[in-house]
Amino acid sequence: MKKLFAVLGDPIGHSMSPIMHNDLFSYYQIDAHYLPFQVKGENLRDAVKGLKAIGVAGFNVTVPHKSEIIPLLDEVDELAASIGAVNTVVNEGGKLIGYNTDGPGFLKGLHEHVPSAAGQKILVIGAGGAARAIYFTLARENPLAIDIANRTLETALKLIGDCPYTNFSRALSLAEANQKLAEYDLIIQTTTIGMSPKIADQPLDLGNLSHESMVCDIIYNPLETQFLREASIKGAKIQNGIDMFVYQGALAFERWTGIFPDVERMRENVLQQLGGKIC
Repeated sequence: MKKLFAVLGDPIGHSMSPIMHNDLFSYYQIDAHYLPFQVKGENLRDAVKGLKAIGVAGFNVTVPHKSEIIPLLDEVDELAASIGAVNTVVNEGGKLIGYNTDGPGFLKGLHEHVPSAAGQKILVIGAGGAARAIYFTLARENPLAIDIANRTLETALKLIGDCPYTNFSRALSLAEANQKLAEYDLIIQTTTIGMSPKIADQPLDLGNLSHESMVCDIIYNPLETQFLREASIKGAKIQNGIDMFVYQGALAFERWTGIFPDVERMRENVLQQLGGKIC
């Protein structure tokens, strides 16, 4: 009997997860199919009940439902509960169990360029859901410091206060972050600034960027944001959002099947769909 997997979001038409996962099911000869479902917030409870009733094997959750899904699940693992967001759900014997693979996916991609976050001085730009997942995951890696720059300081302070893992962290305004930029080994851009249609925008002025820094942007469309382009001109190492997207998908696939998939195959598949080359 064919297994059903899905992704819930609103909107959902842009998602490349169905292409990525259906290719993996075919490659590993797993009798399964992955479908996208556009679900409005007011219909989320009914959608989850329906998926559970028909015995869906697992599903992903994307914006804007990653937090709202939590009370609708039977269990949530420790990291996802602390982050307050779920992006992967596994049906284990009729129980829907939630996980967060966004932060661990980012970390796996980062490790291709930076072997360890331990002892690093890190700046996270933004304090939304993606920032929260990345911040909580990195906080467990014993960085020297991990600061958050955000337009609204109260949001950044709340994120820092919510984290159960002890770290030295400061909430900074974007202006303060601009001034202190040279202090950081690793800078991670987690907002949507730089996506279409405002592809010329960037969250910070990189005038004070050190050429020894590593600069990441979790956006993968466009493959090279203006933020990364300027960082590269300054001599910094750069990483776009392809690795995070691919690894979070790989970790979800492993949760569902017990197989950690061919990440390079996934990366090439996504790049082919985007019609570009990795930066």
